[in-house]
Amino acid sequence: MKIAIASGKGGTGKTTLSTNLASYLSEREQVVLTDLDVEEPNSGLFITAGLVHEEDKFKMVPQWIEDKCTLCGICQRVCNFHAVIQLGQMIMVFPELCHGCYACSELCPEDTLPMIPKKMGKLRHFRKGNLEFIESRLEIGEEQAVPLIKQTHQYIDGNFPKEVIRIYDSPPGTSCPVIEAVKDTDFVILITEPTPFGLHDLKLAVETVKELGKRFGVVINRYGIGNDDVVDYCTGEGIPILAKIPNDRRIAERYSKGQLLYTTIPEVRDELDKIVAHIDKLKKGVSS
Repeated sequence: MKIAIASGKGGTGKTTLSTNLASYLSEREQVVLTDLDVEEPNSGLFITAGLVHEEDKFKMVPQWIEDKCTLCGICQRVCNFHAVIQLGQMIMVFPELCHGCYACSELCPEDTLPMIPKKMGKLRHFRKGNLEFIESRLEIGEEQAVPLIKQTHQYIDGNFPKEVIRIYDSPPGTSCPVIEAVKDTDFVILITEPTPFGLHDLKLAVETVKELGKRFGVVINRYGIGNDDVVDYCTGEGIPILAKIPNDRRIAERYSKGQLLYTTIPEVRDELDKIVAHIDKLKKGVSS
């Protein structure tokens, strides 16, 4: 069972829900929590666990060999991302723009653009009891999150059986990193807040997951502020509301200290129970 927790905007509570839900589920079964917000992962602020593995992650980019090049210009024509351009008598390569498609390298008639590894980030694997926590982090200045997210998925698929429940703390928004994070999941939890901004960006997220053909539900965070427009929208669209996490000062205080919520705030545990009940129904459907 693969569950992505996403939203149309940042700051709605993805990490809060991901860490608390994963920790809560780990009290009864093995869970893999993965922070796929690789540009600024922060699930680790709330998970205290021991490091069991770490590795550097690389992407492949072309390197120009000047003495073999005939300046035919094919590389520039086939690169859709302007990562390889010809300026006079030289070829310039911009690794930050390269998507690693190999077109320039494979189609170069003189083999003057071999692909070489370039470090893009680091993956760390932590463990605490039944909870496995994976965190990937981009190098400073690295612009592309998608390749690292893809390799993180590959690490999880290669190290954990399909039966283990997997929770993905996704990047914010609806851009390419989010698509890569959720495209192979079984269910998406969209977390929002009952404000005009929350509703606007929830609609964008709903359109995105519908386009991907994913089953999804909504969790309303900070319930009690704003108005009922989010509830009315979900009801009108037939979108299940899985839980409503209350707007509570105790939540803000524990969050600011990097502490989990459900262990001391009964209202949060009650809402997590509702989400877990829905997940159990989904698991039965997936297994059957």
